[in-house]
Amino acid sequence: MTETITEVKEEIKILQSEERQTIVHCTCDDDYAFRIWPSTFLIEHGTGKRAKLITAFNISFAPQWTQNDGKGFTLIFEGLSKNCALFDLKEIIPQEGGFEVLAIPRNSMDVYQVRF
Repeated sequence: MTETITEVKEEIKILQSEERQTIVHCTCDDDYAFRIWPSTFLIEHGTGKRAKLITAFNISFAPQWTQNDGKGFTLIFEGLSKNCALFDLKEIIPQEGGFEVLAIPRNSMDVYQVRF
């Protein structure tokens, strides 16, 4: 019986970690078109672990473009590790000009506002 309870608790922990998400609201000052590449990650300081981009709102995925409407866009990533205190947002692309925000301090809500 104890073994079954332990297995269930482990399964709950795994599901909870898979359910977590990190939300990044982004604003851009420039008045031109933007796009986001699927190779955009949150990279944890210390471990280098990458949280993958799950989806995006109000911005197109490359190769399509979205005209900046002044409202910004929102990126949804996998959850960060429990021990993460600082991370970078990096769009890793084969050209210059990728989105990048360094040394973002972790907060308890895992919801962030960044400006490019």
